[in-house]
Amino acid sequence: MMFFNACKSNSDSKKADSTGTAPVSTAENAGLKTPEGFTASIIAENLGGTRHITVTPQGDLYVKLTNVKNNKGILMLHEEGGKATVKSSFGEFSGTGIAVKDGYLYASSDEEVFRYKLNDKSEVINSAQPEKIVTGLISRHEHEAKAITLDNDGNLYVNIGAYSNACQVEDRKKGSPGQKGCPILDSAGGIWQFKAAKLNQHYGDGVRYATGLRNVVGITWNQQNNQLFVMQHGRDQLYEFYPQYFTAKQSAILPAECMYAIKKGDNCGWPYMYYDQEQHKKMLMPEYGGDGKKEGGQDAIDPAAAYPGHLAPNGLLFYTGDQFPAKYKNGAFIAFHGSWNRAPEPQAGYFVVFQPFKDGKPDGQWEVFADGFSGSTANTASGAAEHRPCGLAQGPDGSLYITDDVKGNIYKISYKK
Repeated sequence: MMFFNACKSNSDSKKADSTGTAPVSTAENAGLKTPEGFTASIIAENLGGTRHITVTPQGDLYVKLTNVKNNKGILMLHEEGGKATVKSSFGEFSGTGIAVKDGYLYASSDEEVFRYKLNDKSEVINSAQPEKIVTGLISRHEHEAKAITLDNDGNLYVNIGAYSNACQVEDRKKGSPGQKGCPILDSAGGIWQFKAAKLNQHYGDGVRYATGLRNVVGITWNQQNNQLFVMQHGRDQLYEFYPQYFTAKQSAILPAECMYAIKKGDNCGWPYMYYDQEQHKKMLMPEYGGDGKKEGGQDAIDPAAAYPGHLAPNGLLFYTGDQFPAKYKNGAFIAFHGSWNRAPEPQAGYFVVFQPFKDGKPDGQWEVFADGFSGSTANTASGAAEHRPCGLAQGPDGSLYITDDVKGNIYKISYKK
């Protein structure tokens, strides 16, 4: 469903499905379209909105809920015979982030990060008494999700989303200019680094690892090149606020949703610039004097890859398994949650894409890997999706797990050789 313009990564564009085979969709395929040889199944249903997911070495699943259910915000599921059953629930907080690392389960609310000790079966042993790792994180009811990831050196990375669209004096008001110096960046709009094993850290104890990121929900540590990768949600309402510079069609696909490869101290440019995947340029934001033609962001890094606007990348995973064909090895899967603000153009997204990598960098055109979550073409166009992909995880056998934060289904995609 490439009805919008595809964008290039580091090499020339190709057709969306470079395998040359059409995706297949059957009732037995959980209603999804996947490349030939792949099968999809729903292993759990109606769990409540499921956000990020992590899988233990034993193959059990821990899932974070958007909202607490029966006063619990984390589910532990055991999969057997093609179905996953909830074995326990705990954590009296909702949120997004969840990860297993070095014998602990880490989970975030919109204001704090906790961890739970795991036994040798990767079962939580202190579910009623988690250790508090970080507290006092900013949550101002816009871009409040605290997505997390961990590196191999004992560090925890937390998204602190900007509580603003474009750092205007009056947020989301037509004609309001950008704030000089954007004070939001002092405490938000970036990735903060904390010590993964240090208890009771406060906001001020963290290091601002990267800045200039409006909001990041897809975040992970790339094991191949030992580097942080994130997916940024780009700004909204270019046409609505600046019809003299942008058409409705331009506003539907701009600015790009960007993948960034992050190093400590990097600046990704928000709110002073956005990335135009059509021109392959960093552009000056209109709130700061841009007109759709002026370039900007001279002090900002370039994105590693760029995708059409407003698709809302909520999950990012580097595939390291051996089950899928070789082309997928070390490449990235991205869960696009779907748009709400492309009108009068059709809404888009609600799919999982695959971005090929080579030598730790995007290489070649991205392609839709799993589609059909919305339920129908009409649902996609109107934004009335039945399901929206959000979190991604890889099982010990190399299968791919995908969460849905509308009804709480969990999908499993496998490959048959």
